Amino acid sequence: MCNNSPYILVLGASIVDIIGFSKKPYHGRDSIPGSIKISLGGVCRNIAENLARVNVKTEFISIIGGDSNGKQILENSREIGYSMEHSLILKEECTPTYMAILNEEGEMEAAIVDMESLNKMETSFIASKAAIIENAEYIIVDADNPKLLEYLLINFSHKTRFILDPVSATKAEKIKHLIKYFHTIKPNRIETEALCGFKIESYKDLKKAADFFLSLGVKNVFISLDSEGIYYKTSTEEGKIGIEAVKVKNVTGAGDAFVAGVGYGYMNNLSIRDTVKHAIAMSIITITNENTINSNMSEEYVKEAIEKINWIEE
Repeated sequence: MCNNSPYILVLGASIVDIIGFSKKPYHGRDSIPGSIKISLGGVCRNIAENLARVNVKTEFISIIGGDSNGKQILENSREIGYSMEHSLILKEECTPTYMAILNEEGEMEAAIVDMESLNKMETSFIASKAAIIENAEYIIVDADNPKLLEYLLINFSHKTRFILDPVSATKAEKIKHLIKYFHTIKPNRIETEALCGFKIESYKDLKKAADFFLSLGVKNVFISLDSEGIYYKTSTEEGKIGIEAVKVKNVTGAGDAFVAGVGYGYMNNLSIRDTVKHAIAMSIITITNENTINSNMSEEYVKEAIEKINWIEE
């Protein structure tokens, strides 16, 4: 890899999702006719793939096993164009896998999660990747592993810029003492409440929360308000951007696409306002498709979407 070529580093989990969809009424301890869908997931893996699809040079450090699922993830990275050469490959372990059975109404009846290998990444492994970490323009992480995240931030936040997707309010609560190390954060409303400690019930509360984050040292704050759009604030800009209603097919992956859009904006030196629009457009392209990642995602496709979207700005 040529370090002279600017890149974003994404660091986090890769997961294989195996979902069974019942076509007839579900009964325990019985074989039910249906369909089975296997897809690649994980918040950070999704972000890495979306970045690569919009032509951002992307390094992805993850944990995978030496099994067929791990090989499938590596093959995907080669096919789409994000590098996993610095990932931890545990030859005798299973790649993190989530398996669920949904009943005929689409509700989950049971699930099994095999995530043991996610605990196998040690701080010594992170230390061995110092060069790839320090030379990244930005590093995107989630809040899955507070201990590893703390080590990463304390040792490298003065050498590069970190972007956080908290993933959930429960996980956000565990890393709120680390917010001061981030350049950018992208919580939703509930995660914002967990991080700042008060309810978000008005525009004034959004501003108060963002000011709190900025006072800690965060440079850019993007708060997702779901269907109401995105509130953003920096030291010099503030606003809220939404869109007219669209037909949603699958909300899974929308946040991952948004974070990738922020990365795209940063790497292409876009204004904060244009960065938000690119990020929202990538989210819309995602949620109007049945899959977690829209295979049509591309730089040109996003630009076309931006022109077609009816924007609502405050």
